[in-house]
Amino acid sequence: MTTISDDSTYLRLLREQIGHEFDAHQQYVAIAVWFDGQDLPQLASHYYRQALEERNHALMIVRYLLDRDLAVEIPAGSPVRNDFHKVTEPIALALAQEQQVTSQIEAIFRAARAENDALGEQFLLWFLKEQVEEVSSATTLLTVATRAGDNLFDLENYVAREQIGDGGVSTDAPAAAGGAL
Repeated sequence: MTTISDDSTYLRLLREQIGHEFDAHQQYVAIAVWFDGQDLPQLASHYYRQALEERNHALMIVRYLLDRDLAVEIPAGSPVRNDFHKVTEPIALALAQEQQVTSQIEAIFRAARAENDALGEQFLLWFLKEQVEEVSSATTLLTVATRAGDNLFDLENYVAREQIGDGGVSTDAPAAAGGAL
C-alpha cells in the first residue's frame, strides 16, 4: 500500500475539498431558502436535497481519510450568497459552483495519479462520474429556467416532473462518515 506523506499535494487538495463540499452545502441551503421564500417549493426542495448531497460528499471524504488512517480537520466555512433578484441567478450560481467543484475534483485526481496513489484514484472515480451528472443537471435546469422566463409554474412543474437531483445515494457511492442522509 502506498504511504501518503503529509506534504502530498493529493492529500492537501483532498483535505481542502472537505471545506469546498461543506461550502457548497451551505450555498445550496441559502439557495433553497431563497426559493422557499419565493414560494417555489419544488425548486426549494431540489436545492435542499442538493445541500444534503454536498454534505454527504464532504463526509465521504472524511470517511475515506479516516479509513486510510489519515488526519482530518473540518475547516471553517466561507460566506454564502443570499441576495438574488431573479430565479435564474441562484440556478446560474449553482451551475458555476458545480463546474468549479468538477475542476477541483479533476485536480485532486491528477495529483493522486502523479503521486502513484491508486487507492486515491479509485476513490475519486465516483466523484468524477457524479460531477458529470451534476453539471449536466444544473445546465439543463438553467436552460429550462431561462426558457420559462416569468412562467414559474412551468419551471416548478418541470422540476417536479423530472425529479432532478432526487437526492438518493447511489449504491456505488463511497461511505459517508456518520452515514449518508
